[in-house]
Amino acid sequence: MAYEQLSTEQLVSKCIERDILVPPEALNDKERILALLQSRRTVEILENYTKAPKKYTVQDFVKHFSKRYRAINAILRQRKELENATSIARVLQQRERAQVSFIGMIVTIKETKSKHLIVTVEDPTGQVDVWLHADNKQFIETRKELVPDEVIGISGSTAGRRVFANNIIFPDVPITKELKKGQEEVYVGFVGDVEVGSKLFMKEAFENMILWLSGKVGTEEQRTTAKKIGYLVFIGDLVHGVGVYPRQEEDSNIHDIKAQYDAFAKLVKMIPENIQLIMIAGNHDAGRLQEPQLPLYTDIAEELYKLPNVTIVSNPATVTIEKRGDHPGFDLLLYHGYSLVHFANNVQAIKDAGGMDAMDEVMKLYLKKRHIAPTHGSNTYVPDSEKDPMVIETVPDFIVTGHTHNISYGNYNGVTLVNPGCWNDVSDEQIKRGLIPEPAKLPIVNLRTREMRLINFYPEEQ
Repeated sequence: MAYEQLSTEQLVSKCIERDILVPPEALNDKERILALLQSRRTVEILENYTKAPKKYTVQDFVKHFSKRYRAINAILRQRKELENATSIARVLQQRERAQVSFIGMIVTIKETKSKHLIVTVEDPTGQVDVWLHADNKQFIETRKELVPDEVIGISGSTAGRRVFANNIIFPDVPITKELKKGQEEVYVGFVGDVEVGSKLFMKEAFENMILWLSGKVGTEEQRTTAKKIGYLVFIGDLVHGVGVYPRQEEDSNIHDIKAQYDAFAKLVKMIPENIQLIMIAGNHDAGRLQEPQLPLYTDIAEELYKLPNVTIVSNPATVTIEKRGDHPGFDLLLYHGYSLVHFANNVQAIKDAGGMDAMDEVMKLYLKKRHIAPTHGSNTYVPDSEKDPMVIETVPDFIVTGHTHNISYGNYNGVTLVNPGCWNDVSDEQIKRGLIPEPAKLPIVNLRTREMRLINFYPEEQ
């Protein structure tokens, strides 16, 4: 029997069976319940950090880096070049000019007067200096991408207590990874830093986006596309926050943090309920700054947790969307992106590609290193002694970041890269940090084709 032929009560029962929450005010609205039942999309949480804070010791940091090394070591050992990788202690015992391969974490990177690069790496058994010869053209790009504290593979020849490198192997994404495509023409949209409570929040433009999602504005073609939006990903900084930077109150028009979340919830409540909303926190949101950031506090973001189509997870987190029948769905790695600025400003390869205008290059770096903050100091982190949650152990289909307020997108070895801009005009504080916003635009991706479009809601008069 088709859902349309069921009574309102039967439709409610079907919703209960499928774990679909029907708001109390919709219990007698058959059309609304039918829309929820027919258009309900799936969101499965794969990685969501919820560990309670505790007092940390030096040993927690030691174990944290040890767990990182082991996790990425396991990834690197899948590479053919490192099948016979040995320990650094055994490398140092080899005869002169012996061919060796091993895996280590970078301790320091130094350049000699002759432009050779000396990379000191370590594993649990010891340290060794690895030399990258200046005349070796193979290392021209590699040396621009090396960063402290990342885990790499090395093959080369021994020379006393050092190794001359023949090859540097990053954990990276397999080039054989498939560009996964969906069975239906369903779109996922990406919403950058909204920052409700800021004087610069573009409320009119944001409301125009909601009107478009509701099918109330736009051309016939645009409205047809809007009907196919199945998911919206909010990538942190949902609200402007309180005390994030000096004299922030001068830039705010809502000064109470809970009132900011209530105002944000009031807006997103107007988004059609058949669209699944996935949200993470950012550095402006309430909570600790250390990453991983826990999901939004239930008491402060109470109104958001009441919405039936909202999934709130940690920063970072991994979720699967559009898992249907025999289709495995799409894995989205969500990270607000505190470390983006560090790598844009400190990695030569990214500076050459555009620095702060090249967030897609930073996301490629994350995938090459299989870590979203490989360098100590690139973010403030929780030293988890059981697992480094910033390691990218499973390659996602999407990496989505925010934070920088500008738009970048691209693809890398079957992974779609998205940084969706913001919904705030430029501020003095952003100018000081070198951030040039690209506001009021909504990147959307067609999951059947993996093609991206940019929907512009920026007011024409501006």
